[in-house]
Amino acid sequence: MMQLEFANKAKIILSQDENVIGLAVAGSWLTNEIDEFSDLDLIVVTKEKITDDKHLMLDYAKSLGEFISGFTGEHVGEPRVLICLYDHPLLHVDIKFVTIDEFETRVETPTILFDRNDQLKNALEKSKANFPYPDYQWIEDRFWTWIHYALLKIGRGEYLEAYDFLSFLRMVVFGPLLHIKNDNLPRGVRKVEKDLAKVDFESLISTIPFYDKTSLLNSLENGVELYRQLRVTLYINNVITNEVAEQKVMKYFNFIKNKE
Repeated sequence: MMQLEFANKAKIILSQDENVIGLAVAGSWLTNEIDEFSDLDLIVVTKEKITDDKHLMLDYAKSLGEFISGFTGEHVGEPRVLICLYDHPLLHVDIKFVTIDEFETRVETPTILFDRNDQLKNALEKSKANFPYPDYQWIEDRFWTWIHYALLKIGRGEYLEAYDFLSFLRMVVFGPLLHIKNDNLPRGVRKVEKDLAKVDFESLISTIPFYDKTSLLNSLENGVELYRQLRVTLYINNVITNEVAEQKVMKYFNFIKNKE
């Protein structure tokens, strides 16, 4: 398996660097789900912080294999991650550079590949993983304004923007809530094809439109109905619903739906 070979090679190379405390691996490695389409998620723990110097991060990455390209992950909110592409074999590798203190704060508990003086082991033992869950009130406070926004785009004929906005709703609202309903971690729409019950997956698919007004409105309406169902299933009494916003927006929904 190419990911295992790369990780083992990285372990040998990095263990010779005195600034490297250890190496760990996360992601699909932890659930034994790696296949030919998987990337590799490495965590390099160093004595001195190196993420202030992108060139130093790149130097480490280039030492691990036949490096093709790499860039930092600001677009996913994580500038400490270097997203890399290697050749022979062609492999996507995400390398996260952290200090030992930063290593303790995590969304999952990685597998340790190399650990100088058990420092990684000790850091994991005195801390615990904390995967971020969505704030139901945060979603409810925004949902009906989001639906109104999508209706404005459809009404104006900006169908592509409305199409993309439905994708945003699947990533931020429908996917995570459906994952929670199915006792999964709320990882957007990741692996929904196999991790959701069939009826839930079909409900999610029903929010994917074609490029025309009728289909966009139908998909948006399916999304509204899906959200209402998930709200009943998941939300508890301390989530305050905005009934006025919901009623006003759905009235506007009917207006756009019936508008020539």
